[in-house]
Amino acid sequence: MTVNTPPPSRSRGAARRLALKAAALLLLAWPPLAWLAADWLVLKTEPARAEALAVLGGASTYEERAGYAARLFAGGVAPKIVLTDDGQRGGWSQAQQRNLFFVERAAAVLEAAGVPAGSVETLPRQTASTYEEALALREYAEARGVNSLLVVTSGYHSRRALWTLGRVFRGSPVRVTLAAVPPGSQTPARAFWWLSPAGWRTVALEYPKLVYYRLSYG
Repeated sequence: MTVNTPPPSRSRGAARRLALKAAALLLLAWPPLAWLAADWLVLKTEPARAEALAVLGGASTYEERAGYAARLFAGGVAPKIVLTDDGQRGGWSQAQQRNLFFVERAAAVLEAAGVPAGSVETLPRQTASTYEEALALREYAEARGVNSLLVVTSGYHSRRALWTLGRVFRGSPVRVTLAAVPPGSQTPARAFWWLSPAGWRTVALEYPKLVYYRLSYG
């Protein structure tokens, strides 16, 4: 019995056409899928009045977070602002002849926006993660008798931040709400995040971080 097999060149051609079709479908599907992946991370929040605004340290996203907090402060949402310190330094300051910490730059943004220096406080200990920031905020609130906090963070970080705050403040009388900064200032827009390295850091890496947090602190 003989078996008819297509010539190798015909088989390779069919495989190539199939691969091209698959690539074309992926190319068409990727932009909406990427947008959905980014959009899911951003919580739609309605800022609530609180006794203090807490701005999470965001290294290179300090400006959008501090700027948003300044606008909330100006709107009377809270009478003071608390900054967490991630211990990271930004670029060189010609005026001070040193590399400023990002928390110092955030404080400068608040000052430039008209927030009185007496209304801004930086937590004393440095933190290395969102979980440590949440712990520091609980310690601060309970030590100072603060009953409500409105936490400000970047949009793509908001889902993990709120989940972490919920775990850390579980059983605490302190009411914690979240204000998510809409993407587009220091973080890329939802539709185009995948076109830049910063987008992959702020969007794509959030998914493994979410899994890690749920496994580690759930």
